[in-house]
Amino acid sequence: QVQLVESGGGLVQAGGLLRLSCAASGLRFSEYTMGWFRQAPGKAREFVAAHTWSPGSIYYQEPREGRFTASRDNDKNTVYLQMDSLKPEDTAVYFCAAAYQRRVGVRQTYEYDYWGQGTQVTVSS
Repeated sequence: QVQLVESGGGLVQAGGLLRLSCAASGLRFSEYTMGWFRQAPGKAREFVAAHTWSPGSIYYQEPREGRFTASRDNDKNTVYLQMDSLKPEDTAVYFCAAAYQRRVGVRQTYEYDYWGQGTQVTVSS
């Protein structure tokens, strides 16, 4: 059974930072593109970043502001999202997702096979 478990969310002041983690189990982690998405209240789920399975390309939401950095550790079956200089508009539930051997379309929610339950990020002004 595939499980994706996010952690690291919380309440932070504007300008602060958080590091989200997503631990995966039940799948061949190195063969999956791992994505990060977020969903604010009343809004659609939107793409944040993705780290492909091979050759390990990283994609970010456009236009890229450079505040978020995605990474993965295949030995630990874990992906990370480092979020710096957080803004109130970053407030959302953040989800990680896994897409089997996907290299294109990584910004689309429907391309992903598995999803985590999400972790809440709240940025106060």
